[in-house]
Amino acid sequence: MHNIYIIGVGLIGGSLALDIKKKRPDVTIYGIDNNTQHITQALELKVIDAKATFDDLDKADLVVLSIPVDAAVALLPKVLDKISDFGLVVDVGSTKLDICKAIENHPKRRNFLAMHPIAGTEFSGPKAAILDLFQHKTNIICEVEKTAFKLQEEALNLFAEIGMKMRYMNPEAHDKHIAYMSHLSHISAFMLGKTVIEKEKNERDIFDMAGSGFESTVRLAKSSPAMWTPIFRQNKDNVVETLENYITNLTKFKNMMKNDDFEGVFNEMKDTNYIKQILNGIN
Repeated sequence: MHNIYIIGVGLIGGSLALDIKKKRPDVTIYGIDNNTQHITQALELKVIDAKATFDDLDKADLVVLSIPVDAAVALLPKVLDKISDFGLVVDVGSTKLDICKAIENHPKRRNFLAMHPIAGTEFSGPKAAILDLFQHKTNIICEVEKTAFKLQEEALNLFAEIGMKMRYMNPEAHDKHIAYMSHLSHISAFMLGKTVIEKEKNERDIFDMAGSGFESTVRLAKSSPAMWTPIFRQNKDNVVETLENYITNLTKFKNMMKNDDFEGVFNEMKDTNYIKQILNGIN
């Protein structure tokens, strides 16, 4: 694997570029981005070695599609059209079902691997790229059986080399589970931020009281709406289901408070403390 092309040189694409370059310094990493400023920054920061165009993709051993999920669904078939029989395309989007459906009948379906590395921060663009971002992170692989074995083997060895743990899942299950484990967290952060901002209009001192708990909880509200709106659109049914469950629990908690049922409040929190054991087991 010598020529790697990153389409969308932002946080995930850029971090992959840095990690791959660290492990395989002989690889040449090319960047493609419709934002010329991103390409310039990526070159200055040495995130990529050179810029490229779509016409160069026939030379690629690996193409990483790291753009918003709605754009990825539209662009992926065109990228596969360009790739050689010996090249592999991967996408890193947070939803998998629509992208898998978009190319299920493509003549080069065997040259595509659907994946979702569960890593990131609330920042975006080439400046957000971080070395070792993927250390000990889970990489969800979908429909691995539909990818040519030799191509997937080389790519999965590379991703393991930069620190990822592979987990295999069908795209339907991925989208359902990620709605609970990621998408709901982002919505909660955005709506907590909205609630506090609306209150702050009347109480200017409220942010002086913001501690580390508030900052860590609302951190995801700094994430890009341009990236997350398409994710919510593609995963609408699963996200709505998670919101209904979440709202049910919030309403239950509110009613216990209104009814002075603080024993119930205590037990709700005590029962939920069990999540510490689950997360400790994962980590």
